[in-house]
Amino acid sequence: MRAAVLHGTRRLTVEERPEPQPAQGQVAVQVASVGVCGSDTHYYEHGRIGRFLVEAPLVLGHEASGTITAVGPGVSPDRVGQRVSIEPGVPDLTCRQCLAGRYNLCPGMVFFATPPVDGALAERVVVHEAFAHPVPDRMSDDAAALLEPLSVGIWACRKGRVTAGSRVLVTGAGPIGLMALQAALAFGATDVVVSDVNPARLALAKALGATQALDARATPLIDLDERPEVLLECSGNARATLDGLAVLQPAGRAVLVGMGVDELALPVPLVQEQELEVTGTFRYAGTWPTAIALVSSGRVDLDRLVTGTYTLAESAAALTASHDDPQSIKAVVHPQT
Repeated sequence: MRAAVLHGTRRLTVEERPEPQPAQGQVAVQVASVGVCGSDTHYYEHGRIGRFLVEAPLVLGHEASGTITAVGPGVSPDRVGQRVSIEPGVPDLTCRQCLAGRYNLCPGMVFFATPPVDGALAERVVVHEAFAHPVPDRMSDDAAALLEPLSVGIWACRKGRVTAGSRVLVTGAGPIGLMALQAALAFGATDVVVSDVNPARLALAKALGATQALDARATPLIDLDERPEVLLECSGNARATLDGLAVLQPAGRAVLVGMGVDELALPVPLVQEQELEVTGTFRYAGTWPTAIALVSSGRVDLDRLVTGTYTLAESAAALTASHDDPQSIKAVVHPQT
């Protein structure tokens, strides 16, 4: 099979590799669509993210969908032919965190495209059968792949306890911010303000249902008419984080989603005196059924976020699309082309 393999900073080649075979409890998937994530781009451009270093050839891509073509021992043969969305992290299912339902925090997690584990920019992959989620025929391959970033938005809303009538502020209108916006609305939020500096992304946020779409350079968050109860910080920008914290209602909840800074000077008096809750998010757990239901019902539109599709040979261009084109939202690779 063909795979797009990263050999070092900005060195990506398409090469032939042995086709993986499903082991006990696994399924083989012919990959249809792979969304490009900011982490993929970071590995491509810098060769590392934090402590994760690309030290050997690596296949990128963890937002994937496709069709099951073979099953391993212990898996029903009826699954062959199913269209699926791949949940790219498989935990050990036995540790304390897994048994408590927090499998996203499993120390033994094996996650696609996180060194040294290969990802989905390939014609075939194998995955644990429980993490290949069947999707309805009416859902496109691209949307099925983007259930992964939607899961990030859903998890952020759960952590922030977004519910009917919530007032929410989303800082950052990149793909995750736009997913968080749609998830918050689907969860019942009646007021969702989105802040960013990219006019195209702000326009899309407004079209997707944002109550307000604010250019952070022209409209300070302090000028908001209503203070939000929940901050979903999706930019990773320190200034946006601090400005968002400053406008939260007393007892408000801040969920740090975006990754951009290693350290942040937390305004402790503000947090204490307003009794703010500040929490992080790390991936997700148990989100795929909700994501599938929201997209299938039309409550969330993922296809609208796709601004460019690429062949496997064009993977390098897909990885830099967000930098090369300010209009780009989500690039998707089709490995079979």
